[in-house]
Amino acid sequence: MALASVSKVVLGSVAFGVFWVLAVFPSVPFMPIGRTAGALLSAVLMIIFHVISPDDAYASVDLPILGLLFATMVVGTYLKNAGMFKHLGTLLAWKSQGGRDLLCRVCIVTALASALFTNDTCCVVLTEFVLELAAERNLPAKPFLLALASSANIGSSATPIGNPQNLVIAFNSKISFPKFLLGILPAMLAGMAVNMVMLLCMYWKDLEGTSPDLVSDGKQMETVEEGMASKTPSPAKLTNGGGYSSPLMTEDISTKHPWFMQCTEQRRKLFLKSFAYIVTVGMVIAYMVGLNMSWTAITTAIALVVVDFRDAEPCLDKVSYSLLVFFSGMFITVSGFNKTGLPGAIWNFMAPYSKVNSVGGISVLSIIILLLSNLASNVPTVLLMGGEVASAAALISPAAVIRSWLLLAWVSTVAGNLSLLGSAANLIVCEQARRAPRNAYDLTFWNHIVFGVPSTLIVTAVGIPLIGKINV
Repeated sequence: MALASVSKVVLGSVAFGVFWVLAVFPSVPFMPIGRTAGALLSAVLMIIFHVISPDDAYASVDLPILGLLFATMVVGTYLKNAGMFKHLGTLLAWKSQGGRDLLCRVCIVTALASALFTNDTCCVVLTEFVLELAAERNLPAKPFLLALASSANIGSSATPIGNPQNLVIAFNSKISFPKFLLGILPAMLAGMAVNMVMLLCMYWKDLEGTSPDLVSDGKQMETVEEGMASKTPSPAKLTNGGGYSSPLMTEDISTKHPWFMQCTEQRRKLFLKSFAYIVTVGMVIAYMVGLNMSWTAITTAIALVVVDFRDAEPCLDKVSYSLLVFFSGMFITVSGFNKTGLPGAIWNFMAPYSKVNSVGGISVLSIIILLLSNLASNVPTVLLMGGEVASAAALISPAAVIRSWLLLAWVSTVAGNLSLLGSAANLIVCEQARRAPRNAYDLTFWNHIVFGVPSTLIVTAVGIPLIGKINV
């Protein structure tokens, strides 16, 4: 795309700059309006400055992605209250053999869970429980918080539903769920192992601690969840990716439906929990066979709401609508910025050096993605670069197109580990730990970056050769 007029380029860049500043620093002194309002402001500026027309602005909002995000929030809420994350917490504590064993468990469980339940959800639910486990063993909180945040980001790279940028890539690339999973899974597993080894090496001496007798029936996790539920507002709502794991179904399930009233309370609980697990497994299977992800997730969410036999309004109130509004504003902003022609011009300059059929080209492309993901955030980076990278790869081969999308997913996701501001999951862990009612810990920017920089560079480099090695 050719550059637009000078005025359009300047005004479009100003509007995008407003979005970037408020997305990275949502509480800047001169305009502390937050990320969501910042995204809306920049979208409105794109229209006021005539960078994009109102009709084009509406058309740029990706409804399938918003529908999938909405449904995932509802399903995640039901799963939490069906005890899914309590079981994950119990798995972390069961017969733990000291600090190093616990750190490895945090890395593995978090990475695998994040691939299916999103990185942000896992960080919201597990942060305080990990703090509790570390405190009981007289272990420092920092290595476990770093393990939780970094493993959540790495694990979420493996599936289209693991994080928001992967959703964008899956929809724009039309890569099926199985092909996406198998294309990135080897890199994810290798990255998870390397990240875990780096944590062990860096904090080996700090991971000495006591090994108290642990309760394996989930009571610890229940205590943590009660503490989380009592806090308002939820720290997750302070970030782009949070706010959708608040309690919906309570343990004391009640309904006026005649069929349920004839059952015992225990059977009603068992039925609703079992149904939540069953339909979620069905949702994943539907993804695997290639059904439309957005409508599959929406159907699953509605099935859970209907079988609950209660007014759906409390369920819908738990959805993080601010996240959906943020994405809508971001879609318009990025579309307007693309119309200035500036991203295309920059890419045209870099494209000859960023071909995915050479080691040097992949290295240059990865560095560009890594830097942009930390400067402009990973989702805008994917929106800005996805089409351009795929178009350049199409000149090589169809296989190169798929690999370029998968590389974009891998590098943009792992790039979130570079700094505390690189990922919403990082911010969730930081806020949850700082506001914990017990064993609170302040994970600072510098504490994170000392581990984040080497981990990001090494994990990214280890994973890149493994991307796309398994074909479906």
